Amino acid sequence: MIKNICCIGAGYVGGPTMAVIAQKCPHIKVTVVDLNTERINAWNGEDLSKLPVYEPGLDEVVKEARGRNLFFSTEVDKAIDEAEMIFISVNTPTKTYGIGKGMAADLKYIELCARQIARVAKTDKIVVEKSTLPVRTAQAIKDILDNTGNGVKYQILSNPEFLAEGTAIEDLFAPDRVLIGGATSPEGEKAVQALVDVYANWVPKDRILTTNVWSSELSKLTANAFLAQRVSSINAMSELCEKTGADVNEVARAIGMDSRIGPKFLKSSVGFGGSCFQKDILNMVYIAKSYGLNEVADYWEQVIIMNDHQKRRFAKNIIKTLYNTVSGKKIAFLGWAFKKDTNDTRESAAIYVADDLLSEQANIAIFDPKVEPEQIHFDLNYLETRSKEENAKGISIETNPYEACKNAHAIAVLTEWDEFKEYDWQKIYDNMLKPAFVFDGRNILDKATLEKIGFKYQGIGSR
Repeated sequence: MIKNICCIGAGYVGGPTMAVIAQKCPHIKVTVVDLNTERINAWNGEDLSKLPVYEPGLDEVVKEARGRNLFFSTEVDKAIDEAEMIFISVNTPTKTYGIGKGMAADLKYIELCARQIARVAKTDKIVVEKSTLPVRTAQAIKDILDNTGNGVKYQILSNPEFLAEGTAIEDLFAPDRVLIGGATSPEGEKAVQALVDVYANWVPKDRILTTNVWSSELSKLTANAFLAQRVSSINAMSELCEKTGADVNEVARAIGMDSRIGPKFLKSSVGFGGSCFQKDILNMVYIAKSYGLNEVADYWEQVIIMNDHQKRRFAKNIIKTLYNTVSGKKIAFLGWAFKKDTNDTRESAAIYVADDLLSEQANIAIFDPKVEPEQIHFDLNYLETRSKEENAKGISIETNPYEACKNAHAIAVLTEWDEFKEYDWQKIYDNMLKPAFVFDGRNILDKATLEKIGFKYQGIGSR
């Protein structure tokens, strides 16, 4: 029975996942380690509303388990040495250099973890891939661990996460499935069972699937690719709906009632974001190309092309509607996170829409209930489209949505935060320049209500 777990990486996956494991398994000591001192201090802070990861319900889980059997630390070597099972949950961004630039996953952090485990470990370990990885990465990890010459034996498991940010705690409490891949040897099967026993403390056994490690690794990429494909498919139809007079919401409702299709991920919008969809599809494209499967690569790459087109199209529509110029005009952005109920901004549509509008010399006032100003500046500066000084001059970050919208020519809704629907839209209208436009990139506001107030409303996928 596993009694001591270490997780390397205290981010959006490692933090919440380990918090729930600790809550559900009080007999297991769970230590989450990270070299980022500021992040670890935030996990250990007294103010649970300021955890580095925002997820509904996470604060209560951390409050219950932290200090009992859940610990956050920068002492990586110590945690590795004590653990019987080590989760690797570090970032695997898309490469920005060398072979595979722009498509392949950058595995340098994974390799660094493997080498650190190899250097520190004195007893046999079960190493669990929690990060999203290309198929057959487990072999690379095993090669590093098995060639240290220190006599320690390792079993490598793949346990991909299928969490949706904003509902991660619910997903962890009641997952559709838990997937565990391992070697088919007796030692591999024993390691798989050890992880099955951890999850079985709260997950029904019929929802815990076991397979070989390669199938497990590829399943994560495939799941994200299929979900992103649905989003790009309905977004492709949204443009056709706008041209023909159809309503994409009605189209989605009609086809979603087909039991073969279902209603999920048929919400048309300004485009998907987040850390997984684009990164994983690009990784899939790279893998397919590396095997000479160019038609397969082209198929999946089109999902990304459609998503990028939807973001650009949204920005172009704002410019066109505002009489073909936004120079000097104030555009209020409601939302910066890539989706509601998270402070994650990675690949958020808001970043790219803002970038396009700033290139047209717009002034952008940004409000998001959970994203810090430092993150917004980082996101825009990371694109390197213009200087930091130019970006700072072109945007203002507000702590109040009414201030963000005051004297604005238009409002762009970029995140589907529920609170946006509850605002006093009459008050917002009264303090805007006229005509007052709302560009609803998430189709969350009521068109009839806003038009009755006097707004000129445009959603996605309808005239």
